[in-house]
Amino acid sequence: QVQLVESGGGLVQPGGSLRLSCVTSGITFSLYRMGWYRQAPGKERELVASITRDDITNYADSVKGRFTTSRDNAKATVYLQMNSLKTEDTAVYYCSAQTAVSSHWGQGTQVTVSS
Repeated sequence: QVQLVESGGGLVQPGGSLRLSCVTSGITFSLYRMGWYRQAPGKERELVASITRDDITNYADSVKGRFTTSRDNAKATVYLQMNSLKTEDTAVYYCSAQTAVSSHWGQGTQVTVSS
């Protein structure tokens, strides 16, 4: 079955860094557009970053210059490097794998930015 497993979340002080990983199985990873979404309490889920099959990346304006996403097709894994974290980055971060005909989600990992 398809599995997307995020890791790397945690508690970090403002200005700090975290690296999230999403290991996938059960899909042909190289065919999928991978995305990172987040949902803060009381807010809708929003797209943070995405990376296409051809390594074209896209970022929300709120994270441009601070977050970087990358993928390793050999490891079927996508990453989100988060630098200069702000309190408003606090949320549950979800990994997604999407094609035109299918969509899969991970269970999420909590990121808390607080002093």
